[in-house]
Amino acid sequence: QVQLVESGGGLVQPGGSLRLSCAASGSIFSIKIMGWYRQALGKQRELVATITSGGSTNYLDSVKGRFTISRDNAKNTMYLQMNSLKPEDTAVYYCKTGPLGFGSWGQGTQVTVSS
Repeated sequence: QVQLVESGGGLVQPGGSLRLSCAASGSIFSIKIMGWYRQALGKQRELVATITSGGSTNYLDSVKGRFTISRDNAKNTMYLQMNSLKPEDTAVYYCKTGPLGFGSWGQGTQVTVSS
């Protein structure tokens, strides 16, 4: 089963930007859908964005226009570009391959938006 490693998290100021990476141990070419989740302290996990093998994307309403999900199959990597960050974006972000109930999870990377 493919292993996933997230990176790029950290502390940023409100209005700042951050790019998260999700590196897979194997090919993601055949994975039809991948996505990013996040879980804030004391909150439910929520799906932030998804991307299909054809490049179609969907976003959580609260991040539309600010976040961009992408994938580079040649590099076996998925990305989440986060702009105009808000304190409410503070959470542990996880990458995920495959549809619900299938695929692999990364270990998560902390994103903190604070002055």
